[in-house]
Amino acid sequence: MKKIVFATGNKDKMREIREIMAGCEVEIVSMKEEGIQVDIEENGTTFEENALIKAHAVAKETDAIVLADDSGLEIDYLNKEPGVYSARYMGEDTSYTIKNQNLIERLEGVPKEKRTARFVCAIAAVLPDGEDMVVRETMEGIIGYEAEGENGFGYDPIFYPDGYTCSSATLSREEKNEISHRGKALRSMKEKLKKYL
Repeated sequence: MKKIVFATGNKDKMREIREIMAGCEVEIVSMKEEGIQVDIEENGTTFEENALIKAHAVAKETDAIVLADDSGLEIDYLNKEPGVYSARYMGEDTSYTIKNQNLIERLEGVPKEKRTARFVCAIAAVLPDGEDMVVRETMEGIIGYEAEGENGFGYDPIFYPDGYTCSSATLSREEKNEISHRGKALRSMKEKLKKYL
């Protein structure tokens, strides 16, 4: 069976990836599960660049197909912050409870129509022959006035997807995978990879 190594050690992300990629006749493992340890400096200025940096770094350590994603939150009113720095915003060890509270405070008094935001996900694939490809998808919405919900992770509790009156952290995993930036990007990449699997 072919193998895909995903350049992450994040358990929550791996669970989402396996659920969305279900049905592929392929084994999906994280770089951690594969025993790959590389220091990756994500110094790209776009989600696409960072995804490619991660994928190429891991691809040097394996013959498998490597996937890597870079995702984050863009808030229009805050000049698209935190953007590519979403994971490192306010420091990597700062909890998302604190990050989310900070963003809500920075948007204090901003009316609903100016609270537009999106989750962005770029996924890069590097094939065993070195060929690479990238897809990018988004989930549009607004930033709420308070954090709510326990189902998601990261910025999910403050993000209200378009067409919903609740945060993405209140949706079931199945609902979220259906509309999420990562869900869309993984399904798009799954299509591109079909001829290689």
